[in-house]
Formats: sequence, C-alpha cells, structure tokens
Amino acid sequence: MKSNISSNVGKPVSSKYIKVWQTVLAIPVGKVACYGQIADLAGLPGRARLVGKALAAVPTNGWHGQIVPWYRVINAQGRISFAAGSENFAQQRDLYQSH
Repeated sequence: MKSNISSNVGKPVSSKYIKVWQTVLAIPVGKVACYGQIADLAGLPGRARLVGKALAAVPTNGWHGQIVPWYRVINAQGRISFAAGSENFAQQRDLYQSH
C-alpha cells in the first residue's frame, strides 16, 4: 500500500491530504479510527475514499519529521481493508501490533 512519493518531490501536496495526515497523527497509540471518522474529523465529511488516497500518498520517510500512523485506520466494519492474507494486510496488522 505504501507508495513512496519521493518521485513527486517538488509537487504541491493537497491541503486535504495534509488535513487527513494531521488527523491521523492525533490517533492515540493503541487506538484506531475508520476512514469515515477521519474524514469527519478532518472537516471532510463523506470523503472516506479521499482518506484512503491521502494515506496511500504519505511519504515513506514521513511528513514534517513524523511518521503518519496510517496503520491505525481501518474500515467501518472494524477490519483492515486489505485482502486477508495479502502482504499489505500483514504489513498493516504487524505495524499496528508493534506500535
């Protein structure tokens, strides 16, 4: 899932993405939030899919010196959105369990 947008260096980052990243940074350790909750808290109601796109665009080296904990965001059913058994599913599960 994690895309390295280093190839996009110099391109402006959407202010909506920044709102999402700031909101996700506020999720406490050991807690999760769903895409829709993040959208609402970021002032982007009804934009759950945008949250997913914003999280996919987080630079792998972080944003403003902080790693955005994208792995704390789950779907409305309380589950990881990636297909069970996939590499992305395992990555999200493992990151959540270790942080």
